[in-house]
Amino acid sequence: MDQILHAASALLGRQLTDPVDLGGSPRSSVLRCRTAEGGTVIVKAFTAEAESRRAFTAEAAGLALDLGGPELLAVDRDFPLLVMADLGAAPTLADLLLGTDPKAAERGLLEWARGLGRLAAAGATRRAEFAELWARYDQGLPSWGEEPWIAQNAAELPAVLAAAGVEAAPGLAEELARIGTAGGERYPGFTPGDTCPDNNLLTAEGLRLIDFEAACFQSVFLTAAYCRMPFASCWCVFRPPAALAAEVERVYRAEVLASYPELAEEACWQRGMAEAVAVWTVELTVRLLPRALPEDAPMHRTRRPVPTRRQLLAHRWTLATALPGLPALGETMERLLTTVAAGWNVAPLPGYPAFEAERVCQ
Repeated sequence: MDQILHAASALLGRQLTDPVDLGGSPRSSVLRCRTAEGGTVIVKAFTAEAESRRAFTAEAAGLALDLGGPELLAVDRDFPLLVMADLGAAPTLADLLLGTDPKAAERGLLEWARGLGRLAAAGATRRAEFAELWARYDQGLPSWGEEPWIAQNAAELPAVLAAAGVEAAPGLAEELARIGTAGGERYPGFTPGDTCPDNNLLTAEGLRLIDFEAACFQSVFLTAAYCRMPFASCWCVFRPPAALAAEVERVYRAEVLASYPELAEEACWQRGMAEAVAVWTVELTVRLLPRALPEDAPMHRTRRPVPTRRQLLAHRWTLATALPGLPALGETMERLLTTVAAGWNVAPLPGYPAFEAERVCQ
């Protein structure tokens, strides 16, 4: 901590004191530090591992675009670390969804969707600028938007299925190959990457995003799928009310129409959404099924309530059985449900606590 504090002080040219550890992750340490003027700043320092270096470059480049995160105050490419404005102790969207106020949770979800849509649309014309910023802070790895992670997941899926005693349905590989990037070449949008509920602060000035470690350009449908599934790669996953989920998706879609008006065409939108949900379902299956086979566990080490791994997989597989235009994927998901999930004996995924509290009161 002392080394981080010293480096950040030297970078800013003023002394920082009283560091408070805000947790961070295996990739980074996050400190709230006091300035000589009495204010506070956030210092985020990254480890030397390859993925940590990629995360640093993404965060520095993404925040430098100034599209919705905290103000970027200074960057040390060599340490590496960055200093950001402190947004304070506002509640996260996760706090609202796991709380007891349904109106606050609804407002939070809609503001989140609107903010993500505006971010995607505003960044659509700034891809070259992002590439220049990436080069400025480059640590030797490409952005996640340049990585073939979707194709890699598709290639790994058959072995993951086989380990679970499931054979992929005929035609699955061809279906996944046709999906490609789920529209990333034609409909790219800027995303901070990890748009999970705990990475969004609901401040007095509105929604602010606080994690740009995977910032990149990807298909707007991959972000829109977070509205529908919801939260495709997150731990804070329960079932939202159906009408609200549809409205959240509509709000996001309305914002990206500014850049891609052709997405107002319903067939085009639904096709892209089905492909994006398929991409995230394959991603979750490849990442989580090997860990869920031997034992179940909560999706988060400390936060409660949360679903378990098996609950979440069963829920995602159930939704994916009915994706239009993807019969081989649907059949494969059915096989996972009957061969694997049927033996788990887990409860269906419940609704978000904030909305369940309202339902009980009624």
